[in-house]
Amino acid sequence: MAAIEKVPSVVFKTRVRDESVEGPNPFRWQDLTTDDIFKGKKVVVFSLPGAFTPTCSSNHLPRYEALYEEFKGQGVDSIVCVSVNDAFVMFQWGKQVGADKVFLLPDGNGEFSRKMGMLVEKGNLGFGARSWRYSMLVNDGTIEKMFVEPGLEDNCPTDPFECSDADTMLAYLKGTAPAGVCAPSREFVG
Repeated sequence: MAAIEKVPSVVFKTRVRDESVEGPNPFRWQDLTTDDIFKGKKVVVFSLPGAFTPTCSSNHLPRYEALYEEFKGQGVDSIVCVSVNDAFVMFQWGKQVGADKVFLLPDGNGEFSRKMGMLVEKGNLGFGARSWRYSMLVNDGTIEKMFVEPGLEDNCPTDPFECSDADTMLAYLKGTAPAGVCAPSREFVG
């Protein structure tokens, strides 16, 4: 994988609550650009294979959510979770997991993941194209640090989760040695 220095320019298709929308579902579509998310901000991004999947739901997202205030204390403006899922799936997953601090960013078409060099085939699991698991620190659109899980390949028979976790990123920000991936905080059934 060739290292990239800046986050790619992409338009994300998101849904936002808007009380001016009449009816029982007060949401509307809103495009967010890469600049909307990263310009002038220090952002931690982590990307994962999919909403409602075991490691993503029991550990990856919940741990970033749990450590949110510690990240803020390190000068991080926001934490963004990227997944190749649509806005509806990301919304429902966030509700189920109880994520209200981490911003769940749908990369429905996989364009951001592809431009990052992280889009892989997971046809062996029936997933289609998904993001490889990684995390990164982005400062005003510039990628300062990336933690990419080992074994980046199409149809990987395993789901490595060794370095893109919240504790490793937080240790990096604090300038300390990472202690390793913590135990899952939620049970996964399915």
